Amino acid sequence: MNQTHTQVGIIGAGPAGLLLAQLLHLQGIDSVVLENRSRERVESRQRAGLLEQTTVDLLRQAGASARLDQLGLVHEGVLLNYNGKRHRIALKELTGGSCVTIYSQTEIVKDLINTRLAAGGMLLFEAEATKLEGLDTDRPTIHYTHEGESHTLTCDFVAGCDGFHGISRASVPPELLTIYDKTYPYCWLGIIARVPPSTHELIYAYHENGFALHSMRSPELSRLYVQCALTDTLEDWPDERIWNELKIRLGTPGWTLQEGPILEKSITPMRSFVSEPMQFDRLYLAGDAAHIVPPTGGKGLNMAVSDTKNLFEALWLWYKEQNTRLLEGYTAACSRRVWRVQDFSNYMTELLHKQPDKAAFDQQLQKSKFDLLTNSEAASRVIAENYVGLASKRASEAVEFPIIPPTV
Repeated sequence: MNQTHTQVGIIGAGPAGLLLAQLLHLQGIDSVVLENRSRERVESRQRAGLLEQTTVDLLRQAGASARLDQLGLVHEGVLLNYNGKRHRIALKELTGGSCVTIYSQTEIVKDLINTRLAAGGMLLFEAEATKLEGLDTDRPTIHYTHEGESHTLTCDFVAGCDGFHGISRASVPPELLTIYDKTYPYCWLGIIARVPPSTHELIYAYHENGFALHSMRSPELSRLYVQCALTDTLEDWPDERIWNELKIRLGTPGWTLQEGPILEKSITPMRSFVSEPMQFDRLYLAGDAAHIVPPTGGKGLNMAVSDTKNLFEALWLWYKEQNTRLLEGYTAACSRRVWRVQDFSNYMTELLHKQPDKAAFDQQLQKSKFDLLTNSEAASRVIAENYVGLASKRASEAVEFPIIPPTV
């Protein structure tokens, strides 16, 4: 058995784990990142693509934004449809200058992997964490397998960034966790099509046939979704049916949806999940290991980045001053944003989806909420502020830390 030691052991090479490793590196704090999948698989997973302003700002501070700044599509507004009636939420105008940026999570992961490897940081693919020990000591141990051999990694702290099905949350005694969850009675059928986007800004649409979303991955690739039943399969949705439904659900007078070859299809269940606390002794959870939101509003990746920022600040303060204040308050710092985002995502989901389990009374309330958005600047501002991303913690609890520019 091979044994190594580092300051922070990071399980998971998604955006949270990789960004945490980069931020720690810029402060001279060592880490090792373990990822159970291959590099090819990690760099090909299609996930989120909408970045809040604060996410973009942090990636820039981390020195991992060169391609983001070159290829990211900045959006100053977002479009909401209700049965063919369109309303624009002017994000930049309503928030004092904040916007969102469209840039695929796949590309962020590629950027962070390249940044990590260029800096000589330790990043192991196909390294599966099998057991965590000593979390209640000052030298926790991660047992993992790599290239057919068993290894141990000792560290000061463990960052569990390994997703919903990872080992990190499962290593917390279940009696110490409180689980909150909600399952929605529908799914999203998502496609990537080789066709330029038919809109310059995202369109979220309610229609009596169901929800639809027009997004994009690049000037050449469109990302689109339609609401479908829990029992639907990909075989139920041939290309022709998908395009027909998108035209109906997204349609407004004078606007045309462009079609193209469909490159990928997938069906995503809609659910909300929160596990608290997000820490157990020397183990700290971030991202999907601790919470999941429905994709309406594009918050999953941004929540993970917010967790990462909180955890980085807490670790930095500990290594700088041996101060545990932010480590002890990690769950509380994350939780305020987690529940704000859960509320916003739930609001957007129930506003824009056909609700098969709701009575006619509730459907009329749904229409009334949309009417309020179209007639109230204050209501639109609330959507805008949440959409571009609210601060993750109160100003009185913020910690100032120096971000060291990367060595070129």
